[in-house]
Amino acid sequence: MYGRVYDVAIIGGGLTGTAVARDAAGRGLSVFLCDEKDVGGSSDGSVRSPYGGIEHLASLRFSAMREAVAEREILMRAAPHLAQPVTLTIPHHARQWPLLAQRLGLFAFDRATSSTLPRTVPVYLDEGPERPLHLHFTDGVAYSDCLVDNGRLAIHNAIDARARGAEIFSRLRCTIAERDGGEWHLSLESATNADRFVVSATVLINAGGGRAADVLNHVAHGSGQVRVRLHKQAWLVVRHPGFGEGGYALPAADGQIVYALPVERDTVLLGPVTTPYYGDPARANSDRADAAYLADIAEQYFRRSFGADDVVRSAARVVALPSDALPGTDNAVVVDDPPLVAPLISVFGGGLAVQRRLAEDVVDRIGRYRTLEPAWTRGAALPGGGFPRGGEHDIERALRAAYPFVSPAYAARLVRAYGTKASSVLVGARSTAALGRCFGADLTEAEVAYLREEEWAHTAEDVLWRRSRLGLLLGEGQAAALDGWMAQSALASAQVS
Repeated sequence: MYGRVYDVAIIGGGLTGTAVARDAAGRGLSVFLCDEKDVGGSSDGSVRSPYGGIEHLASLRFSAMREAVAEREILMRAAPHLAQPVTLTIPHHARQWPLLAQRLGLFAFDRATSSTLPRTVPVYLDEGPERPLHLHFTDGVAYSDCLVDNGRLAIHNAIDARARGAEIFSRLRCTIAERDGGEWHLSLESATNADRFVVSATVLINAGGGRAADVLNHVAHGSGQVRVRLHKQAWLVVRHPGFGEGGYALPAADGQIVYALPVERDTVLLGPVTTPYYGDPARANSDRADAAYLADIAEQYFRRSFGADDVVRSAARVVALPSDALPGTDNAVVVDDPPLVAPLISVFGGGLAVQRRLAEDVVDRIGRYRTLEPAWTRGAALPGGGFPRGGEHDIERALRAAYPFVSPAYAARLVRAYGTKASSVLVGARSTAALGRCFGADLTEAEVAYLREEEWAHTAEDVLWRRSRLGLLLGEGQAAALDGWMAQSALASAQVS
């Protein structure tokens, strides 16, 4: 790191930043990435997002819908373990979407591009005793999508980038970035110790997410100020016994779509609700207004009512877009390259459905300043992926054959999280005892050590919420025990080094 001039420095280790790092490293560029928080940014493992595209129907944005479906197919080939197919039901609500319009819209969604998922079908909503919907919902449409944990996708991007030579650092804050002719000099300070140092690069990528404008205007001091509008997306995890295994897409009167997705232990994920935001992006939280909106939408469709005591977890993220961006714009790239000085490329917006393509676009722009190898991510597997869809069961069987002490449920969880790399968590073990202490829900010292060494996890919060959804399964005492063990382990490692 010291004395080296990287081709590209990236501020921001969220989904966009890690996708850019992966693409750039795979095209032969030397890459440095830092994030003042965790790799994966503010992603929360309790939030699994449908890949998307359906939300573009109301505004008739068919090109965006086609792109989302096409990118979904690419991800399902690259990492089948991260993109889990799901059937979502849209109950027919007479005051919102006419049934015929609903079916025609989803017909268009199916044919937006070549999709390997099942086609949309009309459904009759059974009136069984366990049905969660109000009884007046009798008709609906079931369509196919896939669920993706943004945080794990960002981690997989970062792992692939590192394997291709990128240097990835979490909890490393850039306090100021200054141009010096054809180079950028980034002053950095660690959040875990007193280290301070400077890194140099010839191109700076601002992938600060909700803070991208702050990075551009106050850290890198771009040649022109960019004003942004902020929007907050909020989710809740609520208790809902007997919800069942199916998910729902719930149209709201204001045009938003709220998803209801089963998570763990009789809990359901509700969201997102998108609202304008005017505060500090770093302090964004799901508030009472968000909770009231989501509870109201849920109660319009489900027989169960929701109160504050039902909320298990809340999460929020902020999206920043330039104030002059056209309505319906999901992302924007702003290039600041005055003559004879190092360029700055800022990325605004983004998100799951465009992360790979947007990263490719950003790296293509670097081609204005130097020769690049061809784009490559469209056909490349992510770490742990590259196996046929449905092949998870074969990997689970192979894992249990190699490690007979692993239960079917544990094997399935490991494969969903790590794909073909699941055996790396267990390597060398000949019994459950060899995996070390179990903190609960099959989470062992061996897996925590893997997450710390290979996936940049530092705290129990990283492990339980940003690398998994195990926080929904462990109690407060178990989480505290894990945090204490990780702190002691990190201290011991620091003393040895």
